[in-house]
This record gives sequence, C-alpha cells and structure tokens, in this order.
Amino acid sequence: MNNRSELRKKIMTILYQISVYEKAKIEYNVDDIIKEVSEIENEFIKDTVYGIITYKNDIDALANKYLNNWTIDRLGNTDGAILRMGIYELIYSDTPNVVAINEAIELSKLYSDDDVKNMINAVLDKIYKEETNE
Repeated sequence: MNNRSELRKKIMTILYQISVYEKAKIEYNVDDIIKEVSEIENEFIKDTVYGIITYKNDIDALANKYLNNWTIDRLGNTDGAILRMGIYELIYSDTPNVVAINEAIELSKLYSDDDVKNMINAVLDKIYKEETNE
C-alpha cells in the first residue's frame, strides 16, 4: 500500500469522527481531530479534509444525484466518508480520476459490505462518466 493510500485511511477516519460529532451535535475542532488521527502534519490530509468540508453540500448533492433511491446520509459514517473522499478527489483535486476511484474502491473493500462497496463503485463510475471532462 502506498503512502497516499495510508493517508486516505487517515482522512477516512477524520471524516468518520466529524460525522459522528455532527450527528451527535457535539462541538469539535477540525484541526484537533486531524492531530488526533495524524501525528505528523500533512498537507494532503489537511487540504483534502478541508476541501471535503468546504464542498460538502455540493459533494452530497452529487452523491444523491447518482445514488438510486438512496441518500448519502443514510450510509454508515465510514461508507459516507469513503464516498465523499472519492467524489472530492474526482471533482476537486488533481488526483487522476482512475486513482481516485480505485483508492475509494480499495477502502470500501476493507471497510464496507459488498452492497455498499458496489454502490460506491457505481456512483463514482457515473460521476466520472457524467461529471468529469475525460
């Protein structure tokens, strides 16, 4: 597993924490959560986490557009984190599209059940085909 894959695991964990706090209406500080999860300062982690927070409404709207009869907030915290990160990397980052999709699928193989993994795969695939310029 490459370094970026390890970093994405940390991002997933950070996003998971944030959604737990938000659902429980608990105040939190994003930088504190990042520090808890990643002892070393890392630009990729910080940029990705803040990017996902910044574009969360747009990312969720895009997810919901392609989730058939389902919404992203009905996914588990981990599954939602993986999908948000995949969409963010596809649309808002310079990560190559194939890498963005592949990394999300690899995480979902580890942390999601088969149905959800397939759902994440299908959504990212549709977004890649319909929303990116490749």
